[in-house]
Amino acid sequence: MDSPLDPGVTAKMRLESSDIVAERMSALKEIFPEVFTEGKVDFEKLRLALGDNVETGRERYGLTWAGKNDAMRAVQIPSTATLVPMREESVDWDTTQNVFIEGENLEVLKLLQKSYCGKVKMIYIDPPYNTGNEFIYPDNFRDSIGNYLRLTGQMSAEGQKLATNTETGGRYHSNWLNMMYPRLFLARNLLREDGVIFASIDDHEIENLRCLMEEIFGEENIVGAVVWKGATDNNPTRIAVEHEYIVCFARHISSLPPVWKDRSFGAKMTMLAEYERLKGIHGSAELIQREFRKFIKANAETLVPLTHYDRVDEDGPYTGSRKVHNPKPGGYKYDVVHNVTGRVCVPPANGYRFPPDTIEKLLATDKILFGDDETQIIQIKEYLRDYEGKLSSVIALDSRTGSNALERLMDERKVFTNPKPVELLATILEYASDSDSLVLDFFAGSGTFAQAVFETNRRHAGSRHFILVQLPEPADGRTYKTIADICGERIGRAADTLRKHDGSLISPLEDLGFRRFRLDASNFKIWNADYLAGNEAAVAEQLRLHTDHVLPDRSQDDILIEILLKAGYPLTARVEAIAAASQTVFAISDGNLIVCLESPIHMETLRAAMARDPKPVQVICLDHAFEGNDQLKTNIFLEMEAQNIQFRTV
Repeated sequence: MDSPLDPGVTAKMRLESSDIVAERMSALKEIFPEVFTEGKVDFEKLRLALGDNVETGRERYGLTWAGKNDAMRAVQIPSTATLVPMREESVDWDTTQNVFIEGENLEVLKLLQKSYCGKVKMIYIDPPYNTGNEFIYPDNFRDSIGNYLRLTGQMSAEGQKLATNTETGGRYHSNWLNMMYPRLFLARNLLREDGVIFASIDDHEIENLRCLMEEIFGEENIVGAVVWKGATDNNPTRIAVEHEYIVCFARHISSLPPVWKDRSFGAKMTMLAEYERLKGIHGSAELIQREFRKFIKANAETLVPLTHYDRVDEDGPYTGSRKVHNPKPGGYKYDVVHNVTGRVCVPPANGYRFPPDTIEKLLATDKILFGDDETQIIQIKEYLRDYEGKLSSVIALDSRTGSNALERLMDERKVFTNPKPVELLATILEYASDSDSLVLDFFAGSGTFAQAVFETNRRHAGSRHFILVQLPEPADGRTYKTIADICGERIGRAADTLRKHDGSLISPLEDLGFRRFRLDASNFKIWNADYLAGNEAAVAEQLRLHTDHVLPDRSQDDILIEILLKAGYPLTARVEAIAAASQTVFAISDGNLIVCLESPIHMETLRAAMARDPKPVQVICLDHAFEGNDQLKTNIFLEMEAQNIQFRTV
């Protein structure tokens, strides 16, 4: 909670991420006020309130591992870090809604809690598979941001370095689970009620991942698993492993539609457009069909799986479907007479799916297809316009397409090991996200997910926006120092390729830019209670340092972003610098929030900010802007209180 800066005057803004424990305690108190005693939970009362009269100490089913309690506590430790804007390495900063963050994803996920809680429609992650060769994030839960800065060379490393997680370490699976638990927990908070998360994994940790996600998301919220067949094992041992998994869970499965359907598949739209073009040129269905089949043959590779829609009539392209067959024994029994031979057609083995009157309507509207003679079972016309695909539980897509596409885009071989194919992630996006969704990948790797978002939006005139997070771990190649550098470069090149390919196809809603940020320590000197305990000299030094509590090398831009993030505004919030009396203030989200970073600050400046139309809901200033002028702070607080404006300092 905010604590008063001065009794009865103004509240000081927290410089930490959301307090997960406090939020959950508050929610619990709302539901079970009777289980609280002197502000603490009486767990015996809670058990009784939940109808649990079972004796304690009984063994129960569950997933446990060495370090689980520490991993759970990691969620509860707020972050004091910030995200520093990298304008020079961004594209279309002022207009884009896309975000790329270079940093350790546990800290970043904590920082995103206030601004993005319940706003993400879909998450895709490709975490380390724990093969023994990959880097596993070595969390120091007590000093996570300090640990990160040391690992990335921004603080004295004291010999600490990035390391792999080998089986000889003694905590092979435990280390991996300790890494994944807090990240998945925080990720769940970011999902919308109808949000979903997809996680790629292979046989090393598939069982543990599924058990872990069942614990965090609830076993009732598993959507399923996709098996991706992406490889051909030319060096088999006993079983040639040629697949990986993509596990999917929902925030609340009851909020998902009963069926996921791809209603705007790219091949479908291309074929329908070609049919309309040919229809405008040729007068007869016979000529249109002939030219349409030539088009399909010439573009077969890009039109899969719809190449069988190669017949046309006045209602458009169609194919024959066996949906007249009843899937189980007990279908309808009646005669259908062949339209040429006049003989009864062979019925389906299980009978017809539809009653006689439905078939009569289909016959009357020319929606039934007959074979060459009565020995062939009739089919129903299925029009391309009505096609709706399905997300199959098995996807066959050569994994080499991911590496080949990246090499072409980056003009360099082996720039990143085993990137996922863009088409694989685009397929998931098409089914599991809306056209204007916010989507997230916090193990971004080379940035395949961002490219998939760009290409999916281009294909379907969508306006999805992404947040990507990637640790700046060292890269193997010579051109790029870190994986984060590869990711940032790829996002920019993927956007440039789409711009150059056909600029005329760019929708007014299309966003090919991104704001780039870097994780860093707070712009403000943080009060270190643990360090100060019982140390009078340290307290005196801290008080001296906090007279001006802003770090000397930080810009107004840096400070503004931290204030917005910790006040709960998105990283892409629109910011307008406006003149207020003789000073400058920043209006955020059409003036809902006014931030003033001037020091010292004048009364006329704040009165001008209050007089804006619409009136701001909140005003935030630097605390040291009032240094030595407590009367000004008191007066402005009272004036804002009278106008129902929240006034805080930082």
